[in-house]
Amino acid sequence: MTFRARHLLGVEPLAPAEITTLLDLAESYVALNRRTVKHGDALEGLTQINLFFENSTRTQSSFELAGKRLGADVMNMAVAQSSVKKGETLIDTALTLNAMQPDLLVVRHPHSGAVNLLAEKVNCAVINAGDGRHEHPTQALLDALTIRRAKGRLHRLTVAICGDIAHSRVARSNLILLGKMESRVRLVGPATLMPSGAADWGCEITEDMAEGLKGADVVMMLRLQKERMDGGFIPSEREYYHRWGLDAEKLALAAPDAIVMHPGPMNRGVEIDGTLADDINRSVIQDQVEMGVAVRMAAMDLLARNLRAARGARAAGEGVYA
Repeated sequence: MTFRARHLLGVEPLAPAEITTLLDLAESYVALNRRTVKHGDALEGLTQINLFFENSTRTQSSFELAGKRLGADVMNMAVAQSSVKKGETLIDTALTLNAMQPDLLVVRHPHSGAVNLLAEKVNCAVINAGDGRHEHPTQALLDALTIRRAKGRLHRLTVAICGDIAHSRVARSNLILLGKMESRVRLVGPATLMPSGAADWGCEITEDMAEGLKGADVVMMLRLQKERMDGGFIPSEREYYHRWGLDAEKLALAAPDAIVMHPGPMNRGVEIDGTLADDINRSVIQDQVEMGVAVRMAAMDLLARNLRAARGARAAGEGVYA
């Protein structure tokens, strides 16, 4: 299997073959997760620490469940009650964690680049569970698996990513991944929510939902991240829904078999109509949640294999035999 990465810090460093390897392994974990007995042993004997500096429900619980199903000892570090709140620096936190000898460190942080910094200071595999506006690689990978299962492929699709692009690490990671798989990406949303420099990302950009959704195979809606906004980015939620919220009328402009996605949490009636979100014939939102556990199992499995191989090679080089 082709997967050479020591850490999973972003989609950008991954080759298309590595993405395919991870998704193929995740398929086997989808099957495992649907069995009555849902346990494997890929992480048996290893310790996984989930370190979330931002609140999370789906991602943190998904990583916790993934680790436990593969046999890891899983610890969730409550950052709100940790020494970080007492003034400890990120580097000191990294050194403290390193002394605990973890094998897998899953990190979410509000600042772009913070997870990369931690990865430089620890002796374990690090997975980026979202850092600032930078990347959220496992979300893009689970989205890719969801699309591949629904469409039968990832190549040469037209994908419309709509909404609050400026504050979305999900949009960035998906854009990178879909570009590697030769799919056509359109970013759709108001100019105030489109990041500067987006025109250089190799995608189409439009404020017009009709233009953005025309013929799309996949419609991916993003929530308004009001917690990251410090000004008037939209006139009102009502106006936003009228112009950029997804409803049946706008979806009719997409391909007849287009699927609807949303990374969650959803603001029903703001970026998406609630009835459409629950439409089992078009919406794959619940599938995304299911694929999240499988993809995170696959990611930790592959990183653990590389970690064990590196430790084995180092031990052999030092004349140590286990």
